Amino acid sequence: MDASVWIVNIAVLASVLGTDLGRRKVGTGRLLRPAIVAAVIVPLYVKHPATSGSGLVLELAAAALGLLLGLGAAALLKVHHDPKDGAVYTKAGAPYAALWTAVIGARLLFVYGSNHWFNTQLGRWMFQHQISVNALTDALVVMAIMMLLGRTGTLAAKRRAALIGHASGAASRSAQTVR
Repeated sequence: MDASVWIVNIAVLASVLGTDLGRRKVGTGRLLRPAIVAAVIVPLYVKHPATSGSGLVLELAAAALGLLLGLGAAALLKVHHDPKDGAVYTKAGAPYAALWTAVIGARLLFVYGSNHWFNTQLGRWMFQHQISVNALTDALVVMAIMMLLGRTGTLAAKRRAALIGHASGAASRSAQTVR
């Protein structure tokens, strides 16, 4: 494994925690930033995506897992419309930060372990299943990006629901919360 997995994971963690913890306004920039990060990271670090076989299965499975983790993270973001300024805000706390830190920490621990603790066993498994180092590296990068995009897509949907709910007068409270 090379440094790309470390760089991507640390960049994703810093980006997410820096923009999500506490009460934060959900604007267009906040929704576009992860797409821009993905657009930069994918071409830089996903050099040789698998197009068939077990490598492709691994990359698709990692993408699906990343998406599910992103949806789980989004479930921990409370979204509400503030009638005072008309903006939509999120609130994320310790459980949200713990999920992101645990997932990214587990990925980084796997990378470290694959180089120092179980490299022989992993190499044997990769040989038996005809999975290249590139496919494994790409899978970890794609998983991180899909978690970020899954969270962002859900956040966009929650923002829209909060705005539509407010516009239709469905909110009977002073601030509508979307779970």
